[in-house]
Amino acid sequence: MAEAESIIGTPDIPEAEGHEGAGPEQSDGAAAPEGQAADSAEDGDGEAAVDRSPATRRRRIILLFCVAVLAYLLDLGSKMLVVAKLEHQEPIEIFGSWLRLDAIRNAGAAFGIGEAFTIIFTIIAATVIVVIARLARKLYSLPWAIALGLLLGGALGNLTDRIFRAPGVMEGAVVDFIAPAHFAVFNLADSSIVCGGILIVILSFKGLDPDGTVHKD
Repeated sequence: MAEAESIIGTPDIPEAEGHEGAGPEQSDGAAAPEGQAADSAEDGDGEAAVDRSPATRRRRIILLFCVAVLAYLLDLGSKMLVVAKLEHQEPIEIFGSWLRLDAIRNAGAAFGIGEAFTIIFTIIAATVIVVIARLARKLYSLPWAIALGLLLGGALGNLTDRIFRAPGVMEGAVVDFIAPAHFAVFNLADSSIVCGGILIVILSFKGLDPDGTVHKD
């Protein structure tokens, strides 16, 4: 019997191997199965591997539009409330003279810049929306989805004013009401655009593209 066992050999037992230490194939540095590379892995060009499955892109697009809708509704609701309750009234002090709510109509861009170019700013806002919609087709990055959502919501908020408010279509004046001391009056759409722009600058500085690719120096 002993001679038979020595000839046939003892079958490999995975549990036993786990107790006695992994071999070279089972070491901590073992490669992941083919086609299942981790997100932190890097390709030959020094770029992080990215999950570009349709499900991931769909989730990022949903997030982009959820952020955009939230930003848009907050801006629209605040403007409606300001027009109904605050316009043609005395400013409301929030932190003394440091921060007030003061309703004004702004024909220019964010923070009252360029009031003579209302139509141009309207076209720019519409163009931004189209560009964001095109970028969404290759969107796999979560931070980029948030940044583009903020930009989209803010652009839609101010574009709504340009189209539907007086004095006319494409020339409407935007409702601004947040008035810090020694600074221009602005609204929530302006804030959304600025925050989205700052986030995009940070992501670009870090080398992160909308498709999730990270460029490393």
